[in-house]
Amino acid sequence: MRFNYDVIVIGAGHAGCEAACAAARLGSATLLITMDMNKIAQMSCNPAVGGIAKGQIVREIDALGGQMGVVTDRASIQFRMLNRSKGPAMWSPRAQADRMRFMEEWRHVIENTPGLYMWQDSATGFTFENGAVTGVTTAMGVTFSAKAVVLTAGTFLNGLMHIGRVQIGGGRVSEPAAHGVTEQLRAMGFATDRMKTGTPVRLDARTIDFSKATIQHGEDDFHRFSYLPSVRRVLRQRPCWIINTNPEVHDILRAALPESPLYNGQIRSIGPRYCPSIETKIVTFADKESHQLFLEPEGETTQEFYLNGFSSSLPIEAQFEALRHIPALRDVQIYRPGYAIEYDFFDPTQLRHTLETKLVRNLFFAGQVNGTTGYEEAAGQGLIAGINAHLKCVGGEPFTLGRDEAYIGVLIDDLVTKGVDEPYRMFTSRAEYRILLRQDDADMRLTERAYRLGLATEERYRAMTSKREKRDEIVDFVRNFSVRTAQINPRVHEIGIEPLRQGLKLRDLVLRPQLTIASLASIITPLHELIDEIDPDRRDETVEAAEILIKYEGYIERERVIADKIARLENIRLRGRFDYSTINAISTEARQKLARIDPETVAQASRIPGISPSDINILLLLLGR
Repeated sequence: MRFNYDVIVIGAGHAGCEAACAAARLGSATLLITMDMNKIAQMSCNPAVGGIAKGQIVREIDALGGQMGVVTDRASIQFRMLNRSKGPAMWSPRAQADRMRFMEEWRHVIENTPGLYMWQDSATGFTFENGAVTGVTTAMGVTFSAKAVVLTAGTFLNGLMHIGRVQIGGGRVSEPAAHGVTEQLRAMGFATDRMKTGTPVRLDARTIDFSKATIQHGEDDFHRFSYLPSVRRVLRQRPCWIINTNPEVHDILRAALPESPLYNGQIRSIGPRYCPSIETKIVTFADKESHQLFLEPEGETTQEFYLNGFSSSLPIEAQFEALRHIPALRDVQIYRPGYAIEYDFFDPTQLRHTLETKLVRNLFFAGQVNGTTGYEEAAGQGLIAGINAHLKCVGGEPFTLGRDEAYIGVLIDDLVTKGVDEPYRMFTSRAEYRILLRQDDADMRLTERAYRLGLATEERYRAMTSKREKRDEIVDFVRNFSVRTAQINPRVHEIGIEPLRQGLKLRDLVLRPQLTIASLASIITPLHELIDEIDPDRRDETVEAAEILIKYEGYIERERVIADKIARLENIRLRGRFDYSTINAISTEARQKLARIDPETVAQASRIPGISPSDINILLLLLGR
């Protein structure tokens, strides 16, 4: 048994698992402390990964050498690419997962990562020396020392669950809350507050009338989360189902509002705007007579179903009565009611972009303790925190991602620059450069950086470079190949276009909305032969990547020009240059916020709410710019 580590990670949720794996794989002796080793990467709410913008984050985690994409593909029981009717900047992968298989896969990863160890216990506090964290104390009375610590406690810090007027202490149902950490850090000057989230009822599928629901099948094409060719979906795929609430259901819920912790004053903390409870929906959208709900299986073989869209903290009786007024659920039995949970979080403006705290050196925060919601947002933070915790141990340069490099970069910059006034959830609209941050090319954006760092494997790097080489060959061919009328007109009916009046470049045909590279390859032999040379496991993915570059070339170039202009401000350093309290030429609000957040660069300063363009101009003048 050892008691000295390079990195200690507190909490084995989605942030903690990524943080611990990253630190260990980079070479740090790492300890992962968790209350329950049988619930590694527990999917506390919906057993699904990805979705709008969240799917892009998972692709980025995978491109960087993280594990969430690999684990999700191996545990997936349904995969869909959302927003396919829109442009590729909006395409977002999502997978329904087998909850138990997901945890099993993650535990296998953790237990087989060299240099990564586990300890089952509850962390109660930290040890400090000269303004830096030096270790962790636990409920069992053990003290572990470390050069860096990553806190990823999720909803466990003073967690309190609500079901009607019933209150139960805990971080998840049947799991105790963690005490001591918030109190110690608050005493040191950390700003903390409370947030609220919730989870829906779980149903017994044997008591659901699926004939009164609309089936929703998944997709079975080449798309997946991991860029590794060797990773595949292996489980039996299952459909989801759509049902709807009705006025009767709403009347029952409305009558129970006086017993709702959200409306009777029992819960005072901040709740999620973009994933509201069913009682919030009927109040906020009082004119709507129906809300869509999704019946989603919790596993490949289980009868347990998750009722997506019916998050609630109402009394059990009200939840049960409302459900039984939905035709498909007339005879439903439930495994567990929905509940709300309150927990502590820390103001994320107290962090640097590495996710190291400003108040204490070598202490990192990641996940819901930073005011975010969602497995994907947590995992992305955990990966960056784990990387930087390792780099602090070895004296390496900080690893950060820009807003034009990754959604993870947008996420972290939003947190540390703007803070949060509600649980933060990623959307594509939060990113200025969506066309640069597509899900299809996260490997092109990030894998080389991760490979140089030592996190991405040789296999992953070679897969990326091979794909890029083949993609570029297709792009060059399409741009330069000339199509003759005699060559294509006899077969235009096969691709659904009018006969050509004159020859043109193949690129001009690919730019037509109704045509694809794949359809054109069926009648242009050299293109077919070029595509046929690609590894079958990567062929469709590579062709799609090439087609996106061709069809959206103008948009991509325009957005890159804008990003490069903004990058000039990212290169102008601010931190340590001024005592903001003495700059009377800027507003009082600007002085206060600049002093509190202490931005790294002029660009970051410009994104702080309340900092005006004139304030930025004053700073540039003072910098001699």
